[in-house]
Amino acid sequence: MMKEKPYAKLRGRMAEKGISQERLAKAIGISKTALSMKLSGEREFRSKEMECIYKVLELEDVQSYFFGC
Repeated sequence: MMKEKPYAKLRGRMAEKGISQERLAKAIGISKTALSMKLSGEREFRSKEMECIYKVLELEDVQSYFFGC
């Protein structure tokens, strides 16, 4: 069984909302490269970034998107 990509659920929500990595990065105040590194698990999201993403993507449950619970 293949391991799920980091933040696969978050990427799915971005697709549902039609929001590109570039657009989301701009909305939360980081570069597209930085967001890409965070989505691939190379870097960690800061709490302020998670808060902004929560609002932009209209997430119901931050836990399941960022902590896999």
